[in-house]
Amino acid sequence: MQFSSYIICGTPRSGSTLLCSMLAETRVAGRPHSYFRQQDVAEWAEDWGVEPARAPNDVQFDKDYIAAMRLVGTDGTGTFGLRLMWASVADASRRLDNITGGKADVTTRLEETFGPTLYIHLSRLDKVAQAVSLIRAQQSGLWHRNSDGTVLEGEETPRPVAYDGDQIGRIVGELEEDDASWANFFELRAIQPLRLTYEIMSADPQLALSKVLSALGRDPELARTIRAGTARLADATSSEWAARYRRETGRTA
Repeated sequence: MQFSSYIICGTPRSGSTLLCSMLAETRVAGRPHSYFRQQDVAEWAEDWGVEPARAPNDVQFDKDYIAAMRLVGTDGTGTFGLRLMWASVADASRRLDNITGGKADVTTRLEETFGPTLYIHLSRLDKVAQAVSLIRAQQSGLWHRNSDGTVLEGEETPRPVAYDGDQIGRIVGELEEDDASWANFFELRAIQPLRLTYEIMSADPQLALSKVLSALGRDPELARTIRAGTARLADATSSEWAARYRRETGRTA
Protein backbone atom coordinates (compact mmCIF):
# COMPACT_ATOMS: atom_id res chain seq x y z
CA MET A 1 0.00 0.00 0.00
CA GLN A 2 1.22 3.50 -0.81
CA PHE A 3 1.00 5.84 2.16
CA SER A 4 0.75 9.61 1.90
CA SER A 5 0.79 10.16 5.68
CA TYR A 6 1.92 8.54 8.90
CA ILE A 7 1.07 8.95 12.55
CA ILE A 8 3.51 8.21 15.37
CA CYS A 9 1.20 6.93 18.12
CA GLY A 10 3.10 7.21 21.36
CA THR A 11 3.36 8.13 25.01
CA PRO A 12 5.60 10.76 26.63
CA ARG A 13 9.31 9.88 26.89
CA SER A 14 9.11 6.98 24.44
CA GLY A 15 11.67 8.31 21.95
CA SER A 16 9.21 10.17 19.74
CA THR A 17 11.16 13.44 19.70
CA LEU A 18 14.23 11.64 18.39
CA LEU A 19 12.21 9.81 15.75
CA CYS A 20 10.43 12.99 14.66
CA SER A 21 13.67 14.94 14.31
CA MET A 22 15.34 12.19 12.29
CA LEU A 23 12.34 11.82 9.97
CA ALA A 24 12.33 15.57 9.35
CA GLU A 25 16.07 15.45 8.60
CA THR A 26 15.53 12.95 5.79
CA ARG A 27 13.72 15.66 3.77
CA VAL A 28 11.50 12.96 2.26
CA ALA A 29 9.10 12.22 5.12
CA GLY A 30 7.46 15.45 6.16
CA ARG A 31 7.90 17.24 9.47
CA PRO A 32 6.07 15.34 12.21
CA HIS A 33 5.11 17.09 15.44
CA SER A 34 2.32 17.09 18.04
CA TYR A 35 0.10 19.45 16.05
CA PHE A 36 -3.06 18.28 17.81
CA ARG A 37 -1.70 18.85 21.34
CA GLN A 38 -4.38 21.15 22.71
CA GLN A 39 -2.02 23.18 24.90
CA ASP A 40 0.05 24.19 21.84
CA VAL A 41 -2.67 24.86 19.25
CA ALA A 42 -2.85 28.62 19.84
CA GLU A 43 0.94 28.94 19.57
CA TRP A 44 1.08 26.89 16.36
CA ALA A 45 -1.77 28.95 14.92
CA GLU A 46 0.05 32.20 15.66
CA ASP A 47 3.26 30.86 14.09
CA TRP A 48 1.34 29.84 10.95
CA GLY A 49 -0.60 33.09 10.64
CA VAL A 50 -3.96 31.47 11.39
CA GLU A 51 -6.53 33.86 12.86
CA PRO A 52 -7.36 33.02 16.51
CA ALA A 53 -10.48 30.98 17.24
CA ARG A 54 -13.53 33.07 18.07
CA ALA A 55 -15.27 30.24 19.94
CA PRO A 56 -14.43 26.73 21.23
CA ASN A 57 -15.83 25.08 18.07
CA ASP A 58 -14.97 27.74 15.50
CA VAL A 59 -15.31 25.82 12.21
CA GLN A 60 -13.32 28.33 10.19
CA PHE A 61 -10.45 28.23 12.67
CA ASP A 62 -10.30 24.42 12.54
CA LYS A 63 -10.40 24.47 8.73
CA ASP A 64 -7.60 27.04 8.52
CA TYR A 65 -5.58 25.39 11.27
CA ILE A 66 -5.72 21.92 9.73
CA ALA A 67 -4.95 23.29 6.26
CA ALA A 68 -1.85 24.96 7.71
CA MET A 69 -1.00 21.79 9.62
CA ARG A 70 -1.12 19.75 6.42
CA LEU A 71 1.22 22.21 4.69
CA VAL A 72 3.74 22.34 7.54
CA GLY A 73 3.58 18.64 8.35
CA THR A 74 4.17 17.70 4.71
CA ASP A 75 7.00 20.22 4.30
CA GLY A 76 7.05 19.89 0.51
CA THR A 77 7.82 16.14 0.60
CA GLY A 78 4.45 14.68 -0.43
CA THR A 79 4.22 12.82 2.90
CA PHE A 80 2.44 14.22 5.95
CA GLY A 81 3.86 13.39 9.38
CA LEU A 82 2.09 13.63 12.74
CA ARG A 83 2.90 12.69 16.32
CA LEU A 84 -0.20 11.86 18.34
CA MET A 85 -0.27 11.09 22.04
CA TRP A 86 -3.30 9.26 23.40
CA ALA A 87 -4.37 12.34 25.36
CA SER A 88 -4.78 14.24 22.06
CA VAL A 89 -6.90 11.70 20.17
CA ALA A 90 -10.26 13.03 21.37
CA ASP A 91 -9.42 16.63 20.45
CA ALA A 92 -8.13 15.57 17.04
CA SER A 93 -11.37 13.70 16.44
CA ARG A 94 -13.44 16.71 17.53
CA ARG A 95 -11.63 19.14 15.24
CA LEU A 96 -11.79 16.83 12.23
CA ASP A 97 -15.50 16.19 12.79
CA ASN A 98 -16.06 19.91 13.23
CA ILE A 99 -14.80 20.82 9.78
CA THR A 100 -16.99 18.19 8.11
CA GLY A 101 -20.14 18.81 10.16
CA GLY A 102 -20.69 15.17 11.08
CA LYS A 103 -19.49 12.30 13.22
CA ALA A 104 -17.14 9.57 12.05
CA ASP A 105 -14.36 7.40 13.42
CA VAL A 106 -11.16 9.36 13.89
CA THR A 107 -9.24 7.05 11.54
CA THR A 108 -11.77 7.77 8.79
CA ARG A 109 -11.36 11.50 9.33
CA LEU A 110 -7.56 11.26 9.39
CA GLU A 111 -7.47 9.42 6.07
CA GLU A 112 -10.00 11.81 4.53
CA THR A 113 -7.76 14.71 5.56
CA PHE A 114 -4.24 13.38 5.08
CA GLY A 115 -4.65 10.36 2.79
CA PRO A 116 -3.73 6.67 3.31
CA THR A 117 -2.08 6.49 6.71
CA LEU A 118 0.70 4.37 8.18
CA TYR A 119 0.27 3.97 11.93
CA ILE A 120 3.46 3.64 13.95
CA HIS A 121 3.06 2.43 17.53
CA LEU A 122 6.01 3.68 19.56
CA SER A 123 6.15 2.33 23.10
CA ARG A 124 8.65 1.93 25.91
CA LEU A 125 8.99 -1.48 27.54
CA ASP A 126 10.52 -0.21 30.80
CA LYS A 127 7.64 1.80 32.23
CA VAL A 128 9.49 2.61 35.46
CA ALA A 129 12.37 4.21 33.54
CA GLN A 130 9.82 6.01 31.37
CA ALA A 131 8.00 7.38 34.41
CA VAL A 132 11.28 8.48 36.00
CA SER A 133 12.23 10.28 32.78
CA LEU A 134 8.89 12.07 32.61
CA ILE A 135 8.93 13.12 36.26
CA ARG A 136 12.49 14.43 36.03
CA ALA A 137 11.54 16.47 32.95
CA GLN A 138 8.47 17.87 34.71
CA GLN A 139 10.39 18.73 37.89
CA SER A 140 13.52 20.12 36.22
CA GLY A 141 11.85 21.87 33.29
CA LEU A 142 14.44 20.33 30.95
CA TRP A 143 12.76 18.15 28.32
CA HIS A 144 15.32 17.60 25.58
CA ARG A 145 18.92 18.37 24.69
CA ASN A 146 20.46 18.48 21.24
CA SER A 147 23.18 15.98 20.44
CA ASP A 148 25.79 18.69 21.17
CA GLY A 149 24.43 19.16 24.70
CA THR A 150 22.63 22.45 24.12
CA VAL A 151 19.01 22.77 25.25
CA LEU A 152 16.47 21.79 22.60
CA GLU A 153 13.38 22.19 24.76
CA GLY A 154 13.08 23.45 28.32
CA GLU A 155 14.99 25.37 30.94
CA GLU A 156 18.58 26.45 30.31
CA THR A 157 19.19 26.05 34.05
CA PRO A 158 17.25 22.97 35.22
CA ARG A 159 15.39 23.18 38.51
CA PRO A 160 16.25 20.79 41.39
CA VAL A 161 14.59 17.35 41.34
CA ALA A 162 13.50 15.05 44.17
CA TYR A 163 12.52 11.39 44.32
CA ASP A 164 8.81 10.69 44.83
CA GLY A 165 7.88 7.02 44.78
CA ASP A 166 4.13 7.69 44.89
CA GLN A 167 4.38 9.96 41.87
CA ILE A 168 6.39 7.36 39.96
CA GLY A 169 3.68 4.81 40.70
CA ARG A 170 0.93 7.12 39.44
CA ILE A 171 2.79 7.91 36.24
CA VAL A 172 3.58 4.23 35.60
CA GLY A 173 -0.15 3.53 35.84
CA GLU A 174 -1.01 6.35 33.44
CA LEU A 175 1.58 5.20 30.91
CA GLU A 176 0.30 1.63 31.07
CA GLU A 177 -3.26 2.85 30.55
CA ASP A 178 -2.24 4.91 27.51
CA ASP A 179 -0.38 1.97 25.97
CA ALA A 180 -3.40 -0.26 26.59
CA SER A 181 -5.63 2.37 24.97
CA TRP A 182 -3.46 2.40 21.86
CA ALA A 183 -3.49 -1.40 21.72
CA ASN A 184 -7.28 -1.39 21.95
CA PHE A 185 -7.48 1.37 19.32
CA PHE A 186 -5.59 -0.77 16.83
CA GLU A 187 -7.39 -4.00 17.70
CA LEU A 188 -10.88 -2.54 17.34
CA ARG A 189 -10.05 -1.19 13.90
CA ALA A 190 -8.02 -4.19 12.71
CA ILE A 191 -5.01 -1.93 12.19
CA GLN A 192 -1.58 -3.55 12.04
CA PRO A 193 0.77 -0.71 13.00
CA LEU A 194 4.48 -0.64 12.50
CA ARG A 195 5.72 -1.39 16.02
CA LEU A 196 8.82 0.30 17.44
CA THR A 197 10.13 0.65 20.96
CA TYR A 198 12.16 3.22 22.80
CA GLU A 199 14.69 0.49 23.44
CA ILE A 200 15.22 0.02 19.69
CA MET A 201 15.30 3.78 19.13
CA SER A 202 17.91 4.19 21.84
CA ALA A 203 20.13 1.28 20.79
CA ASP A 204 20.02 1.83 17.02
CA PRO A 205 18.10 4.93 15.91
CA GLN A 206 19.17 4.49 12.28
CA LEU A 207 17.66 0.99 12.25
CA ALA A 208 14.36 2.31 13.61
CA LEU A 209 14.37 5.10 11.03
CA SER A 210 15.08 2.67 8.21
CA LYS A 211 12.05 0.59 9.23
CA VAL A 212 9.80 3.65 8.98
CA LEU A 213 11.25 4.75 5.65
CA SER A 214 10.84 1.26 4.23
CA ALA A 215 7.21 1.07 5.38
CA LEU A 216 6.58 4.46 3.71
CA GLY A 217 8.08 3.25 0.44
CA ARG A 218 11.14 5.45 0.83
CA ASP A 219 14.77 4.33 0.50
CA PRO A 220 15.72 2.82 3.89
CA GLU A 221 19.41 3.33 3.10
CA LEU A 222 18.81 7.05 3.61
CA ALA A 223 18.73 6.34 7.34
CA ARG A 224 22.48 5.75 7.32
CA THR A 225 23.04 9.42 6.51
CA ILE A 226 20.91 10.77 9.39
CA ARG A 227 22.46 11.29 12.80
CA ALA A 228 20.59 11.19 16.08
CA GLY A 229 19.63 14.77 16.81
CA THR A 230 18.92 14.51 20.53
CA ALA A 231 21.01 13.41 23.50
CA ARG A 232 20.04 10.94 26.20
CA LEU A 233 19.13 12.62 29.48
CA ALA A 234 19.12 9.49 31.63
CA ASP A 235 21.99 9.42 34.11
CA ALA A 236 23.01 7.89 37.43
CA THR A 237 20.17 9.67 39.22
CA SER A 238 17.64 8.15 36.83
CA SER A 239 19.05 4.68 37.47
CA GLU A 240 19.05 5.26 41.24
CA TRP A 241 15.40 6.38 41.25
CA ALA A 242 14.30 3.42 39.13
CA ALA A 243 16.22 0.95 41.30
CA ARG A 244 14.86 2.48 44.52
CA TYR A 245 11.27 2.34 43.22
CA ARG A 246 11.67 -1.32 42.28
CA ARG A 247 13.10 -2.14 45.73
CA GLU A 248 10.23 -0.35 47.46
CA THR A 249 7.49 -1.93 45.34
CA GLY A 250 8.96 -5.28 44.33
CA ARG A 251 8.31 -4.40 40.71
CA THR A 252 10.69 -5.95 38.19
CA ALA A 253 9.72 -4.13 34.98
